[in-house]
Amino acid sequence: MRVFVMMVMMMLLVGVGVVVLGSGRSKGYRPVVIVHGIFDGPKQFRMLSRFIKQAHPGTEVVTLALYDYLSSLHPLWQQVGGFGRALTSIMSRSPAGVHLLCFSQGGLICRALLYTLPHHNVHSFISLSSPQAGQYGDTHYLRWLFPERLKRNVFHVCYNNFGQKISICDYWNDPHHRARYLARSSFLPLINAERHHALAQHWKENFLRIRKLVLIGGPDDDVITPWQSSHFGFYDGQENIVDMRNQDYYKEDGFGLKTLDDRGGVELCQYSGVKHGAWHSNYSVFTGCIKPWLT
Repeated sequence: MRVFVMMVMMMLLVGVGVVVLGSGRSKGYRPVVIVHGIFDGPKQFRMLSRFIKQAHPGTEVVTLALYDYLSSLHPLWQQVGGFGRALTSIMSRSPAGVHLLCFSQGGLICRALLYTLPHHNVHSFISLSSPQAGQYGDTHYLRWLFPERLKRNVFHVCYNNFGQKISICDYWNDPHHRARYLARSSFLPLINAERHHALAQHWKENFLRIRKLVLIGGPDDDVITPWQSSHFGFYDGQENIVDMRNQDYYKEDGFGLKTLDDRGGVELCQYSGVKHGAWHSNYSVFTGCIKPWLT
């Protein structure tokens, strides 16, 4: 009888342990911070937030409500400052770290945040259809901003003091006017380590604090041009695609991309048939490209 009672007690203890561990696990997911893209705001990410919470119950999901809609045209360094203050506040109450999930233009803002926040605790940085290597294409966004100009003339607007006050000009990368891009663009050449500056090594060290970089994009995006920019590929002077691993900033490891890749920290995820505005509401993209890295 005593043996039987002891066995029952042990089973109960094991059961309690499983419940405790299970409940602890459900509450153990890192917070997810979402940064929207150009002309977006928090409401565009309700579906994505729902996906995350259904997959990982108890996860805190915060879509930062800053520089929404038309305010997203403010210069990117200004936006980096505002988003940085908000992210710092969230990280301060999340000692286990956070995940950063950033869409379109937001992916560039997030990368600059990783450089400029020296004590960040970002675990996974998920770049969702973001022009990480720049933009060069006649998209509907561009036609709205510059209705009388084609892509070959936009550099006249972007590569001067006025243009650099418009967010899209901060990552406009004209392969036919590279010298002007390097000299006059105040954002992308710096974060891609294409132009030397005193903080480059410091930024690289900060960037390499992340564990995983997930780059998501696809050929039917219809906004990011070329779409390979979402994977750090871009045009050469003849508009041929040069992939990430053949870019100078990768080979020279200017901001740590090669180091991160060499240690297995870079994931490239490609999906066909997804338009730009549908990435954050596509469940297959979520399960295949986002969910695995939100642990």
